[in-house]
This record gives sequence, structure tokens and C-alpha cells, in this order.
Amino acid sequence: MCGLGRVTDVDLADLTTLRLGGPARNVVDATTEAELVEAVRVIDEAGDPLLLVGGGSNLVVADEGFDGTCLRVLTRGVDVVLDACSGATVTVAAGEPWDPFVARAVETGWVGLEALSGIPGSVGATPVQNVGAYGQEVAQTIASVRTWDRYDRVVRTFAAADCGFAYRTSRFKVEPRRHVILSVTFQLGLGDLGTPVAYAELARALGVEVGERAPLAAVRQAVLALRSAKGMVLDAEDHDTWSAGSFFTNPVLPADAAAALPAQAPRFEQPDGSVKTSAAWLIQHAGFGRGHGDGPARLSTKHALALTNRGGATTEDLLRLAREVRDGVRATYGISLEPEPVLVGCEL
Repeated sequence: MCGLGRVTDVDLADLTTLRLGGPARNVVDATTEAELVEAVRVIDEAGDPLLLVGGGSNLVVADEGFDGTCLRVLTRGVDVVLDACSGATVTVAAGEPWDPFVARAVETGWVGLEALSGIPGSVGATPVQNVGAYGQEVAQTIASVRTWDRYDRVVRTFAAADCGFAYRTSRFKVEPRRHVILSVTFQLGLGDLGTPVAYAELARALGVEVGERAPLAAVRQAVLALRSAKGMVLDAEDHDTWSAGSFFTNPVLPADAAAALPAQAPRFEQPDGSVKTSAAWLIQHAGFGRGHGDGPARLSTKHALALTNRGGATTEDLLRLAREVRDGVRATYGISLEPEPVLVGCEL
């Protein structure tokens, strides 16, 4: 790939929060938008397989590695336009780390991201999964997403309404080989109070009722505390955080299927009449408690929804555990759990 500075045989375990995965044939860094577009163009013209990596927090890479080019998105930049009526219009480069951006939003008085504190990864990854937690989703504040279209080889900007956002998905996830996200523009309110608290656990931690508001800083601190207690804030010394976060998405079921669950199973009615239930509840009540596993890959000791590398695990160890949990939930409840991370060179 003439014109691209690159290194070879970099272990992808060093670039992912699971610390798993074999080598990539090539690794290229892009630190500007121009470098990112040019790198993708050159790689595509060469017919080389491409793996985009930001924070590496949502990747499960095969032990064999990736026989292609890993392109690390390291772009930086935050552009802000303030308006007393419309609030803050904030355009963020795809490679900006997510949680420092959320911390800046909270400190500056930009409203709408505070409940998404502590999530690892990069800004450019958040629209792909429509990242959400504690009652907020990025779809609620994204105004537009700017991309490089690998098929038509042009820059395209998608308004939020055209992004196909739904629970843990978007057009960018549905067409993973087409869109390279360059930047994300958020429309954020201005003030000291967060958006109305929409998640009961967070409301209890804040001492407010669901639907009430709390100071931005208090919401961030409460979310960080809740996430830390579940091993969901990265800590190099804590193997419970050597994970890809929630490994399975919460199932969204037809109403009749949800009615067949045990009475105590969590149920969250959706606007279209479907019902979302808790993957963590299903896992635990199918017999897979926290810490389950007898090898180097085990369920987190703090949260049954996270599959963790206890040190020395292989990707196959992790996948074996994931299959055991998936098959056990299916046998017990007739529900097939779907993985949330992107699987590279491997499958369940």
C-alpha cells in the first residue's frame, strides 16, 4: 500500500479492551480527517480487507488475527457553536475519546450526554451502535453524522432522521462496510441540570423520582459510581473490566413472547408494542451467576452481562463461554441472545 505509513504484525490484543486477538498484517494510523479518507481510499483500491479501530472497546478479534489492514482512527478536534436559543452545536472528530468529551460537556454545561459517562471507546463509534445507558441514547442528541462513503467514494452527511437509529443499531451498523464515520455533530442544551432522569436505578442513586432532573455533575458522578460497581469503567488492575462491556443486547420481544416469561422477569414496553427484557436477568436466572466459568474467560464477578478475560484467555475461550451462556438461555427461556460486540474473523 504505497503512500501509507504502516507497521506489521501488531497484536490486536494490544488495541482492544478485552486484550484478545491475534496480529493484524498491517496497522496504519490516521491522525487527521484527510489522512483517514486517503488511507481508506488507498486500502480499498488495493483490495485489502479493512478493520477500523477506535478505542477497541467493542471488538472481539479471532486468535488468528486479521489478515488485512487495521486502520486506527486517531483524529482529534471539537468545534463548538453556541446559540442562546438552540444551545450548543458541537462537532467532534471521530477519533476523540468518548468519556473525556462527556466530561467536558458536563463541565461546560452542555446537556444531554451526562448519563453516558464512563463508556469507553471513541466518539465515531457511538452512532454505529446508537450507544445508550441509564435512559439516554446518542440518537437523542445527534444532529448529523459525516461519513466517507466507500462505495461511491464521496463524503456524505446524514441528518439524524436519516441515520436509521433504533435500539443498539443504525444504518452504519446495518451497512458496516460502506460508511467510515469522520465526525459527529451533537445538538446539546445549555444549563446546570441534566435531562429528566429516565432510569429507575439512576433515579434511586440520585435520590430523585423518575422524570425529575438533577445537576449535571451529580448525574455524571452517580453514573460513574454505578458503572464502576458493575466493572464497566476501565481499570487496568481490575480483570472485571477486561471486557467488551455488555456482551449481549437486551432482547426485544413480541408482546406474547414477553408474556410467557416468568412474572418476575423485567419488562419494558416499547412504543411499537414490543417488550424489552433484561439479558442480564435471563443469564442469571438460567443458571449463570456472576463469576461463572472455570477457565481464564469468565463472567464478570460484578455483572453477569460482561464476559471477561481473567488474564491469559484466548478468544476461543471467550467464545466458548459466550456459546454456553447463549445456549443455556435459549434452552431455559426459548430466547436467542444476540452479541453486541463486533466479531472479527470469528463467530458464535
